[in-house]
Amino acid sequence: MILKPDYNVRSLFDIDFKEIKSLGINAVLFDLDSTVMPSKSGEYPDKVKELLNELKQNFVVAVISNNKNKEYVAKVQSISDFPVIGEANKPSPEVMKKFLKTVNVEPENSVVIGDRPLTDILAGKRLGAKTILVDSITREIENKPTRFVRWLERLVIKK
Repeated sequence: MILKPDYNVRSLFDIDFKEIKSLGINAVLFDLDSTVMPSKSGEYPDKVKELLNELKQNFVVAVISNNKNKEYVAKVQSISDFPVIGEANKPSPEVMKKFLKTVNVEPENSVVIGDRPLTDILAGKRLGAKTILVDSITREIENKPTRFVRWLERLVIKK
């Protein structure tokens, strides 16, 4: 099924990046809000900052988001030492494809990591990348309607 991720883990910190590297993956493309930072916060949690710094030693790292707020994306870019791209229009893979071309990485040598099956995972599948679905970085404090929508999305990918 095109919405089913290659890996489904609870947290970014449950991903075995050594295994990912052994699969020939050279680029890691993250979603932004609820994946690497709390939604609309504009700040990486310390533990995520450490992870991103480690990953840059072995991978091309980028954040590719559907967020259309140019000021917000610019703020995140100002605290990041890797590309942060907004207005991605996921599930279209075109922005990711264009980015990978600029860093000379083939789509099959990349992984897309995000919290939404209908945008992040579908875009990654359409790109031809490996995909990893993670739960929201703020799952413990998300409101009930948001948690319900996430539960429904995950029901779809179990089929």
